[in-house]
Amino acid sequence: MTDPGLHFPLAAPPGPAETAAIAPGILWLRMPLPFALDHINLWLIADEEGWTAVDTGYATDAARALWRRICGERLGGRPIRRIVVTHYHPDHVGLAHWLTEHCAAPLWMTEKEWRQARALSGPGDFAPLYRAFARRAGLDAAAGALFAARHDAYRRGVPAVPERFHRLADGMSLAIGGRRWQVIVGEGHAPELACLYCPESGVLIAGDQILPQISPNISLTPHEPDGDPLARYLASLDKLRRAVPPDVLVLPSHNLPFYGLHRRIDALARHHAARCAQILAACGQPKSAAELVPLLFRRPLDRHQAGFALGEALAHLHYLAARGEIERVPGADGVDRFLRKAAC
Repeated sequence: MTDPGLHFPLAAPPGPAETAAIAPGILWLRMPLPFALDHINLWLIADEEGWTAVDTGYATDAARALWRRICGERLGGRPIRRIVVTHYHPDHVGLAHWLTEHCAAPLWMTEKEWRQARALSGPGDFAPLYRAFARRAGLDAAAGALFAARHDAYRRGVPAVPERFHRLADGMSLAIGGRRWQVIVGEGHAPELACLYCPESGVLIAGDQILPQISPNISLTPHEPDGDPLARYLASLDKLRRAVPPDVLVLPSHNLPFYGLHRRIDALARHHAARCAQILAACGQPKSAAELVPLLFRRPLDRHQAGFALGEALAHLHYLAARGEIERVPGADGVDRFLRKAAC
């Protein structure tokens, strides 16, 4: 989904344990991820005599070692004073507990994201819930067991979440380094993802809500099996378009910082409209989500990606069902199949 109309001010990211000045008072760093999407962008904002860190990375020894080097070599002797986490996904919150202790710095996060992270990283056997969700989507028992194992991967990436946090909320203003940053909550990719917008700097820290080269994953989850995350995501795109001007510098969690926010918002909306059209065309006969995954994702998928793909297929199916364009047909085998309505 690379858009040639976007402008990228830096052609390459900083190397391991390096930082790059991306805007006045803002440093860019990268952490490795153990997935096909092999990196996450993190941000450090100058904050009085220290720094505010935005997102933390996945909990690996390599990422901890990089943080130690950065704190020891790259920050001019100024400490990290505050840690902001955009949302609960493990590449963002994974090292929050360790980093808050290592830096003696408080965590700032929206309430829904903090509670979700605490729930998923804590005790409890979610495997039966995940297997039932997979079965309803059309996976067989073996594939359902692999899908259920995804929860263990969350706990590996997020071994602990701080017991205390400072709440971020939609519309609040956060003072960082003498400038005001507005919290704009996005939904769909996560329940209450915190984007940070500084009008004075002309910078939007977008988390995973807006990415320049890939579409953020919009998935139905086992914890809300009848939800409509795509509707919430599309509404959030409209909200960002109204709240933030088109000429800001967007700092995304993956790929490169870019200019062209409104153009990218429009492209993402078109992408999801095209996905919905594909599904409508395929649902002349009843189809399960599992049967639609190969249609929507034609490249080979590893186990990690396959779980996201299933959730994304379901998100589009539920969006179309909520709008009356397809109907859900529960089968005697426990599988939901979806059929295009005749009027469509």
